[in-house]
Amino acid sequence: MGEFCCRTTDDSPLTTVRMTWVKICGTTNLQDALLAVEAGADALGFVFYEKSPRRVDVKTAREIVRGLPERVEKVGVFVDQSAARIREIMAHARLTAAQLHGEATVASIVASGGTMRKAIAADKLIFVVPGEKLSDEGFLLSGAMKKEAFALLLDSGTGSVLGGTGKKFDWEKASGAVQALSFIVPVIVAGGLSPGNVREAVRLFQPFGVDVASGVETAPGKKDPEKVREFVLAVRQARQSA
Repeated sequence: MGEFCCRTTDDSPLTTVRMTWVKICGTTNLQDALLAVEAGADALGFVFYEKSPRRVDVKTAREIVRGLPERVEKVGVFVDQSAARIREIMAHARLTAAQLHGEATVASIVASGGTMRKAIAADKLIFVVPGEKLSDEGFLLSGAMKKEAFALLLDSGTGSVLGGTGKKFDWEKASGAVQALSFIVPVIVAGGLSPGNVREAVRLFQPFGVDVASGVETAPGKKDPEKVREFVLAVRQARQSA
């Protein structure tokens, strides 16, 4: 979570203002990665799900990570993979955080024993929950998830399509639950975000962070430079005017 200080015009003491954490997901090449960093992104996501059009292989991810500043969070995105495989990828690609989709993924990590972070050698864990669960069913956060989560990511994916759909979950129905959940664990909003609507998402949810993939692309896995810049700028402006 980024922070910056500003001084009011009457020379009152410095005030700390929290910046919204920005993740650009579905990174497949170094050019796009550096573009996102230059635009001001706090994190980049690397998808290791075989069925994703944004999938990147471990060797390529490692090469991209090698060219990135240390301050940037490097997030591996995993879907129903074993703890052993996640740990192997995390180590080889030198990732700093793991984004976990699917009950099988979490179950495998828990079964491996010890803390979840140690089980997969990840400094930070991001657990993914469909936004519809909050608006329709409600969501029970387990003690282990609450204790070990860096953040909870709300996406619009379903059981067959996990993220990157370009569609929003029902923001209005979920807004109250999201704000309540934010008192327990940092919340990242994803799903259907774009430069045109991310200001509204920040205003409505006041989230810890936002995550975008398809909303800043020319094609799956290929980023649009102008959209990436517009997205990050829109997030910064939304937080400053909140």
